[in-house]
Amino acid sequence: MSHFFAYLSRMRFIHRWGLMHSTHVETIQEHSLRVAMIAHALAIIRNRLFSGALRPERLAVLAMYHDASEVLTGDLPRPVKYFDPEIEASYHRIERVARDRLLAMVPEALRVDYVDLFHQDAATTDERALVTAADKLCAYLKCLEEIATGNREFVEAEKTLRQAIEAIDLPEVHYFVATFVPSFRLTLDDLR
Repeated sequence: MSHFFAYLSRMRFIHRWGLMHSTHVETIQEHSLRVAMIAHALAIIRNRLFSGALRPERLAVLAMYHDASEVLTGDLPRPVKYFDPEIEASYHRIERVARDRLLAMVPEALRVDYVDLFHQDAATTDERALVTAADKLCAYLKCLEEIATGNREFVEAEKTLRQAIEAIDLPEVHYFVATFVPSFRLTLDDLR
């Protein structure tokens, strides 16, 4: 018997943005789907427009699992996680232990197919960079959505994330921002 998928199903109970008031509570399950869709798109953009040779489906799956360890650790808010280098290093060790524990739940005959998902150091530098960029883009989009509802709680996070995204030296990220992000500032009626 394996508890692997029972644990993963708990992703829907882990809330993000724990220190901030949100008009819509976002779970790591919702977040992971959004990161997967954007990582997939970034790989396609790289391949079609910037002579890449990535596998978009692989990026999507890597992104689906990028926060899975939080079913064991919870989502530690960024200001706490990066409060000082000691806390950051300790939390990264905790995440590693949680990933190892989840991977150990996969039946041994299947485990080889999950190793890359929980030890993303097996991913290429490009794959990691795009999943990380997609993760930041999703956080930025969450800020835009919250601000659009009048929630000023996300104003500073939006500025910080916008600067971080502008500093990413990946043309596919800049293409995504120019092409898709402006629509997030529109109402449903405007989208029509």
